[in-house]
Amino acid sequence: MRLHRLELEGFGPFRERQTIDFDAFADDGIFLIAGRTGAGKSSVLDGVCFALYGGAPRYDGAEKRLRSDHCAPEDPTSVIVEFTAGGRRWRVTRSPEYERPKQRGTGLTTEPHRAQLDERVDGAWIGRAARPVDVARELDEILGLSQQQFLQVILLAQNRFAEFLLAKNDDRQRLLRRLFGTRTYEDYQAAFDQRRKDSERALSSAGEGVQLLLGEAERVLSNDLDADELIAAGAVPDRIAAAAVGVQRADYRVGALTLDRDAADAAHRDAEIALAEARALRTRQEQRDRSRLALAALEERAPAVAAQRSTLERALAAEALRAPLEAAHTATVDDERALSRRDTARNAWVLASPESADVDAEGLARLVEELTGRLAVWALAVESEDALALAEAAITRDRDAVARLEESLTTMDAARALVPARLRDLGDELETLGSTEVRLQAAIAALATLDTRREAAREASRLGDALTAAESAYLDASVLLDRDRAEVTALLQRRLAGHAAELAGGLVDDEPCVVCGSLVHPHPAPASEDPVTDDEIQRAEAARDRAASAEKAAADAARTARAAHADAAARAGGESVEALDLAHADATRAAATARDDDARRTTLSLERERLIETDAASALERDALVTELALARDAFVAAEAAAALDRAAVAAARGDFDSVRERIRDAEERRSLATALLDADAAARAARAALERVRSDVEARIAASVFSSSDEATTGLRDAAARAVLDAEIREHDVAIRAERDRLRDLELALAGEPEELVDLAAASVRQTQARERWSAAVDAVAAASQTATRLRDLVQRASDAHAAIDGAAADHAVIVRLADTLAGRAPNTHRMTLESFVLAAELEEIVAAANVRLDDMSAGRYRLLHSDARAVRNAASGLGLEVMDAHTGLPRSPHSLSGGETFLASLALALGLAEVVTSRAGGVRLDTLFVDEGFGALDDDTLELAMRTLDELRKGGRTVGLISHVAAMKEQLPAQLIVEATAHGPSVIRQDAALAV
Repeated sequence: MRLHRLELEGFGPFRERQTIDFDAFADDGIFLIAGRTGAGKSSVLDGVCFALYGGAPRYDGAEKRLRSDHCAPEDPTSVIVEFTAGGRRWRVTRSPEYERPKQRGTGLTTEPHRAQLDERVDGAWIGRAARPVDVARELDEILGLSQQQFLQVILLAQNRFAEFLLAKNDDRQRLLRRLFGTRTYEDYQAAFDQRRKDSERALSSAGEGVQLLLGEAERVLSNDLDADELIAAGAVPDRIAAAAVGVQRADYRVGALTLDRDAADAAHRDAEIALAEARALRTRQEQRDRSRLALAALEERAPAVAAQRSTLERALAAEALRAPLEAAHTATVDDERALSRRDTARNAWVLASPESADVDAEGLARLVEELTGRLAVWALAVESEDALALAEAAITRDRDAVARLEESLTTMDAARALVPARLRDLGDELETLGSTEVRLQAAIAALATLDTRREAAREASRLGDALTAAESAYLDASVLLDRDRAEVTALLQRRLAGHAAELAGGLVDDEPCVVCGSLVHPHPAPASEDPVTDDEIQRAEAARDRAASAEKAAADAARTARAAHADAAARAGGESVEALDLAHADATRAAATARDDDARRTTLSLERERLIETDAASALERDALVTELALARDAFVAAEAAAALDRAAVAAARGDFDSVRERIRDAEERRSLATALLDADAAARAARAALERVRSDVEARIAASVFSSSDEATTGLRDAAARAVLDAEIREHDVAIRAERDRLRDLELALAGEPEELVDLAAASVRQTQARERWSAAVDAVAAASQTATRLRDLVQRASDAHAAIDGAAADHAVIVRLADTLAGRAPNTHRMTLESFVLAAELEEIVAAANVRLDDMSAGRYRLLHSDARAVRNAASGLGLEVMDAHTGLPRSPHSLSGGETFLASLALALGLAEVVTSRAGGVRLDTLFVDEGFGALDDDTLELAMRTLDELRKGGRTVGLISHVAAMKEQLPAQLIVEATAHGPSVIRQDAALAV
């Protein structure tokens, strides 16, 4: 895996977008990430880890802390990393969850965690995943490393790679378990332990099961077979043999009861046959009696059916006359309606024209023709009447337009007369104001200068207090550092004095002494009254290191505060805040006056320009207005002349009516009434002629039918549904009576020779019930005996099989117990190593071997790491111990006894060895980029040179190594640098181009 590019925005100490080009360091192969403490060097590595895994090592996944505290609510937060893995180039864009302003309304809303994964294909970025869960799944396959593995093999975070060297066995086991995923071996161990417990329970319950089975079998013998003599009180085999005899007796009992059941079954079948024959005879007798009653009922309905038959015959005869009868009825109704419409039309005509009430049909026709001719003439006059109304309205509009134009012309002339005087007044006032722009710019410049100087003076005042506090903090930190150094020295002196007692405290019976090798320890050295432990020394050294870091940070802060205070005082010009406030107030008033004068001059200039433009436009508008007035007067005269002709024509056509349209409407109404009367009279005559024709036809048809009159024929009519019902009832009766006579004849023949009285079924039914009860009791007895025999046989067989299986289960249990105890680190496991510890111990051996290759070079052959599989005390994990072989003494020693610089070298070598082994376990992941964060300050010059030479070898094969440190010697040795600086306003920036140019 190789990193190419990193972009940070709104992340950690970086507010503005910062870009790092890792490819620029490819030629050097190793580069330094430098900067003052707290500037944000480690945040660069946090950004890489967050982009790839959604969390940073220093924050333990607390994403909300990743957003920069310098960000405004609307500022974005994002991290972009470009890298190559497996020959393919990828880009990850990720942003944490944070609060941002709502797009609508006020207040804040939560921006969720977002992630985007893109791949570069043929020069373009192609999206591969767009949700955090999908991006995590894709990166897991692409990177081949978990976050924990990544932190151990690529990003060696500050103070993390020393944890593995100095950890206790149990802590080292937890770390190795996360890296190598060996928790499954712990699951194997738990599974075998559970299997051991299950085997114990199975073996214990096997004997109890045999006793329970035999006890149940003996209860069956006693309760169901009355065979108490077969219950034995001896050993299990004797009891099983006795119960087997009981099984034979139960089988014999089943056979005897089966013979009884078969005899009862034959008697039951004979009784059922006799009962069935008696029931069949009684059924035929009952059917004969019902048939006789049904036939009598049908014969009683014969007269009614004959009447229905006559009704149906007359309905069929009347059906042939239905059409003429309905036609006569329809003609009568039409004649009555025609007469009514004629009377209605005559009444309406008389009401509208009383003078023409006696006019005949010919007179009405002539009147209609005369009205039609007059309507044609009056229709032409309607157009003239409409045109006259429009002309009158146009004349009124023209008259109003002429008056309006004359008034506008008068008003415009009065307004233009005031313009020359106003122009003279504006010119005089502009000349009085003079040039205001120059005065305004000078006032603004003076005010800006005073703003800068006043702010600098205020900053100098604030920085003076900060300088005093920083110098005081530096003095306090120096005192604490001296105290912690003295504490470490005192503890080491006490530790050396009690070293023999410490060695004696680690002696274990039957294990060799680390000094003399003896298995017997008769006189171990007594412990001192106040022994010093490794934890106390470790805590004291940690406190000393923290105090040293705090002292250095306090010194840097005091130096920074002095420089900042001097810079602010120089920018203030040496004046006080009070003096600059007074000068600033005067400059503010002068700037306000100049700004008001400039605004007044601009307003007056605009007004004069608008007045000149308005006067010119008014002159053009007056000329157009004069022309428009002349045209309006001409139009008014022409319209008045045309209207006079239309008035005469309309008056002649109107007559005595209010309008021509009203006269036309009256004439059209009279013509319509006359026409309606003519049409109604013709329809009435036609309806009467049709009625007379239909009546003649009906009378002829009635005379030729069976009916004497049309009313009688109408009475005989039936609709189709009624005729169908009559026909169906007649047919049903005829069919029913024939069928019933045939059925009764058959039954009489079948019962010939049988008595007329019904057969009695009670005696046959009693005999059948008694036979069924005897058979049912026999069946139940056989079933109960069979069930008892089967249950007894099953109990005896199960007891015999369980007794035989106990011996094999005991042998299997012994094997399972030994294997489970061995995997759990119990006897016979002499090393007390669990299965998981055994696997991790093998991995640790490979890690130590890889680490010693580099530690031998970095320590000039003095130190080598040793893997110890000695049995741990106090139930700690065995097989995961680490020791350091010191070539100067030839004795192994605890890693906690190393100095700060020695601890860093050993930890670095172990971390690099761990990286190699973890990488090989991850499928051979190629590591082209590596980071080491801090720790170099604890090395002397010679040791630093050895460490740098080891790290320099890591860049072979095109690998790029990034080191985070503020050690001055490293800045001199590494020309390729990435500088992280904190600005005066708080946020940090990254300088790469300038560093590379140096």
